[in-house]
Amino acid sequence: MSLFKKIFSSQKKESLDKGLEKTKTSFFSKLSKAVAGKAKVDDDVLDNLEEVLVSSDVGVDTTLKIIDRIEARVAKDKYMGTDELNMILREEIAGLLSETHVGEETDYSIPKDKKPYVIMVVGVNGVGKTTTIGKLAYQFKKQGLKVVLGAADTFRAAAIDQLQVWADRVDVPIVKQKMGSDPASVAFDTLSSAVTQDADVVIIDTAGRLHNKVNLMNELTKVKRVMQKVVEDTPHDVLLVLDGSTGQNAFEQAKQFTKATEVTSLAVTKLDGTAKGGVVIGISDQFQIPVKYIGVGEGIEDLQVFNKFEFVDSFFSI
Repeated sequence: MSLFKKIFSSQKKESLDKGLEKTKTSFFSKLSKAVAGKAKVDDDVLDNLEEVLVSSDVGVDTTLKIIDRIEARVAKDKYMGTDELNMILREEIAGLLSETHVGEETDYSIPKDKKPYVIMVVGVNGVGKTTTIGKLAYQFKKQGLKVVLGAADTFRAAAIDQLQVWADRVDVPIVKQKMGSDPASVAFDTLSSAVTQDADVVIIDTAGRLHNKVNLMNELTKVKRVMQKVVEDTPHDVLLVLDGSTGQNAFEQAKQFTKATEVTSLAVTKLDGTAKGGVVIGISDQFQIPVKYIGVGEGIEDLQVFNKFEFVDSFFSI
């Protein structure tokens, strides 16, 4: 199928395949049980398939769309063998995701007309926010871009320390203040420093709390307002980091954060340690916000640009 032309390098593809191993093993184990003893795709198989997709964290709404598409093919083809189901699923999920013009990037890139390009990173504690920032900084620096980090999560000393570790590891400058400082003040200092240094990319860490949406909204709004005093129309990207291993809880976090602030892109992490990788398919379909990055391992190279065709191809490769 033309959708599946080779895009990634063999090394990146291998990393993606490996990162989705647990998800694939779980999914195909369920799928084989769903079609056991059946020669053709009938109503029973479709009911079982629906259960497989929902239990693989694809999400109810996206699952129903996929089932509708397969039902339409069954009605058209009259007879469809269960041995074709893997290929059909692969094609229909890719087709569903191809209806949105996002998830088609193949490498890290930033707009040429925004300098510095400012990314504000949000997400609850423990989702891999700081690690994502560190790996992003590494990728941008590898492209020859000058990167500055801002430690605006001032509510946890550990958050500032963790970001410092990544700044040292990647060898990029970091702007920080002591724990308890005003996050907006840190953001202001970071952008001021970045402009002075003629930096290309600024990545700002923010506090990972969601217990009170009003407070979170006020805080993030203030951070944005203060940043705009230094560089107009910032942040250029508000990146929400979600932990893929939490499955449906990642959907809920996405809903809550998109209510609290304007999120413009998503990163789904920790896919290698879970069988819940199907959540990426559901999130890509359900939210009108692009999944930009996925975490498929602990290595510094294991944060990948999300490409929906490569993802589906890896998901259904046996």
